[in-house]
This record gives sequence, structure tokens and C-alpha cells, in this order.
Amino acid sequence: MAGEIPDLVALERTGTGKGAARQARRDSLVPGVVYGGDTAPLAINIPFKVLLKKLRAGRFKSTLFNLKVEGHDDVRVICRDVQRDVVKDLPIHFDLMRLRRTSEIALFIPVEFINEEEAPGLKQGGVLNAVRPEVELVVTAGDIPEKLVVDLTGLNLGDTVTISSINLPEGARPSIDRDFVVANISAPSGLRSSGTEDEAEAEGEEAPAEA
Repeated sequence: MAGEIPDLVALERTGTGKGAARQARRDSLVPGVVYGGDTAPLAINIPFKVLLKKLRAGRFKSTLFNLKVEGHDDVRVICRDVQRDVVKDLPIHFDLMRLRRTSEIALFIPVEFINEEEAPGLKQGGVLNAVRPEVELVVTAGDIPEKLVVDLTGLNLGDTVTISSINLPEGARPSIDRDFVVANISAPSGLRSSGTEDEAEAEGEEAPAEA
């Protein structure tokens, strides 16, 4: 299971329609709506500064949140839309969708690398390049993995780790339908430079003259 799902604290909005939404914005709040599930839509507000900070942090629309609204049960939600001011590009409205535990959702899961000391390529001075420090997986809302673990044991210089070589949690699958690279072990810069110079020298050698 995943670590703690981040909380998203909101206030229930009294009144509906454009008038209530405009009042919320005057109060430095961003109006939004929570919909889906077997419950009626719920009008809410989130402080402008709070929402803007989360948007600037990235991945807001692909992060599962635990929505907390006073007087209502906590519920897992994901953002489905953020409307922005066409001039200032600042949020003016948002939509959240309730998720059941069996709902499928695409989320970015962090990758952890272990046993670096058991990788011959790294012992030789190689460099671990995390091409994808996070991988987008399609998972169920009730069974989100905290991380993906990549065992580097036995990897040599030039070896790559693809998504197919990683044991994914049961029921999870990559959102990309191809075997993409997650990481690789590249040669030390000195060794790469030496190899390039050797090739250049070999190409520059003149062929022996014919008798």
C-alpha cells in the first residue's frame, strides 16, 4: 500500500451559482465542485494560496487526495479539471471526482534503487542514470504502491533497466504500452572520453602503402 495519501482540506460553499462563486473569489477562495460516486455534487472552496501552491508543485491532476470537508466523511478524490483566468493564468475553478477503492487511476509512483554496492558497473566507476525517477502506473484507488523497487545487483556498464524487468504490484500496469527504459548504468566520463579518443586515432591512421 502507498504511504499517506495527502490531505486536501476544503470548506463547504454555501449557495450555488455564479454569485456564490464570485463571492468566494473576492474572499481569496477558489470555488470547486466534487462529483461522482453515489453522492450528490458538493460545492466547496479552497484557499487561493493553498491551491496555487499545490498546482505549482506539479502533478496536481495526477495525485490522489484525501478530501476533508467539515461535516462530511473523508473521501478519496482526484482532480479532473482546473479552469484558469485567460489573462492571468491563475486558477478560478476546479472539479474533483470521488473515487471508489476499486476505481482505476493513473498515478506517478517513485522508483527506489537498492543494492548499488552489488552492481559491478557502479564498482567500476559507472554512473546510475535514473531516466524515470517516477513511473506512471494505472492502479486501483484502494491499492496504491508506495514505490517501485529496482534491484541493481549484477548490473554492468551499459546495462539498462526497463519497465518489464521490474516486479510491479499486483493489478498495476504501466500507462505507456511499450517496454521503456527506467534507468541505465553508463561508463565513467573518463572511460568514455578515452574510448572516443582511441576511435579517433584509429580512424586517423593511414593505411600502409602498397609495395
